Amino acid sequence: MGDVSPQYMSGFGNHFETEALPDALPVGQNSPQKVNYGLYAEQLSGTAFTAPNDQNRRTWCYRILPSVKHAGRYEAIDMPLWKSAPNVTPGVASLGQYRWDPIPHGDEPLSWITGMRTMTTAGDVHTQTGMASHAYLVNESMTDDYFCSADSELLVVPQAGSLRFATELGVLDVGPAEIAVLPRGLVYRVEVLDGPARGFVCENYGQPFALPDRGPIGANGLANPRDFLAPVAAYEDREAASTITLKWGGQFHRCETDRSPLDVVAWHGNHVPVKYDLRAYSPVGSILFDHPDPSIFTVLTAPSGIAGTADIDFVLFRERWLVAEGTFRPPWFHKNVMSEFMGNIYGEYDAKAKGFVPGGMSLHNLMLPHGPDAQAFEGASNADLAPAKLDNTMSFMFETRFAQHLTEFAANEAPMQDDYADCWDGIEKKFDGTPGIKP
Repeated sequence: MGDVSPQYMSGFGNHFETEALPDALPVGQNSPQKVNYGLYAEQLSGTAFTAPNDQNRRTWCYRILPSVKHAGRYEAIDMPLWKSAPNVTPGVASLGQYRWDPIPHGDEPLSWITGMRTMTTAGDVHTQTGMASHAYLVNESMTDDYFCSADSELLVVPQAGSLRFATELGVLDVGPAEIAVLPRGLVYRVEVLDGPARGFVCENYGQPFALPDRGPIGANGLANPRDFLAPVAAYEDREAASTITLKWGGQFHRCETDRSPLDVVAWHGNHVPVKYDLRAYSPVGSILFDHPDPSIFTVLTAPSGIAGTADIDFVLFRERWLVAEGTFRPPWFHKNVMSEFMGNIYGEYDAKAKGFVPGGMSLHNLMLPHGPDAQAFEGASNADLAPAKLDNTMSFMFETRFAQHLTEFAANEAPMQDDYADCWDGIEKKFDGTPGIKP
C-alpha cells in the first residue's frame, strides 16, 4: 500500500463502497455466511447503533483477518508530550491572551506519535466531550508501526511538508492548504512525503465533525460535500513484525503483531477518513456594511446537542474580497463564550499587523477580551474603503465552548511571545465628550 498512488471518491458524509478485488463486496448482505476470497466481515462503528440516520456513522470492512488477530497484549507506554483533558497543571496559568512563534524543528527523529506536542486541552476525554489542540513535528516515517485513537477523531491541518496516511480503508496524501479528518477507531501508518513536516491537530473527543447547516445561505457556498475525498480500498497482505499504538482513555498502550493490520480488501459505509483542499472553500461575507460573525467562515462543526452551540467549530480565514462600506473591516474587539485557538498556515492575518507568522499559534480563552492590535486598528480605521482583496492569507481557528487549559509544554517549552499583550499598548483614548464621530 505504501507505494501505491492514492485514488479517491468524492463526497462528505455519503455512503461509499469500494473494493480492491472484484466481487469482494457482498451484494445484498453486510455479513453473509461466507465472504468471497475467504475474507472476514467486521463493522467499525463511529456512533451508537441507534443514532439517527443522518448522524449514524459506521463502515463494514471485509478483511484478510479480523482485528482481534492483530491485537496482542497491550502494555502501557509513556507519551509525556501528548496530553488529554482534563489536564490542569498547577502553576500553569491559562487566564490570558497567548501567542507562540512556530515550534522549531530539531535533530531528534520524530514520528507522528512521538512528534505530537499538546498545546491546550478542554473538556474531558473520559466523558467524550471537548478537545485538545496539538502542534506536530514529523521527520521520520512510521515503518511497521501503526496508530489508533479510541478516544477521538483527529482533524489534521498541515502547515509545512506533506504526509501520507496509509489507513485500513485506503491512502490519503495531505499537504499544506489541505486537511485530513481521521475517524475514531481507524488504524493507520503515517509516512513523510516531504519533510520535515509541521502542522496542527484538533483532537475531537465528542460527536464527529460534520458540515454546518447553511441556514439562509442555502444549498451552496462554504465547503461543498463533493470536494471532500475518501480513499479507494487498498490493502496489504504482508507478514512483518509490527507494533500498534492505541490511545485509550487518555493513556497510550502498545501491542506486538506479526502482520500489517491494513488488510481491508473492500469496504462500504460512511465512517471513513477524508481529505479536503482548503482552497476549494467558498467564503461568504458582507456585501454592504458591518463585519460578519466568524461563524460565517465555518468549514466543519462538531455538534454539542445544544442547538446553535458547537463543541468545536473549525473556521477558515482565507483569501477573499472586502467590500463593506463605512465599516471597520477586520474582526472587532470582543469577548466570547467560545475560546479560540488559532494557527497561521501562510501569509498575514488581517487583524494582526505583525508577529502572527506562518506556523505560529494563539489562544484567546473564553470571555477574555481580544481584538486587533493598535497598528491594525489604526490602519483599518483610516483605510480607503474601496473594494480590496485579501491575498496570500490562510489562518484557521479551533473554536470550542470549553475553556482551554495550557499544557506545561505550551507554557514553558514552546516559543511563547512574552510580549504579545503589548500589541494593545498603543491603543489610545480618543473620547473627548463631543458628539459625532472623530476622524
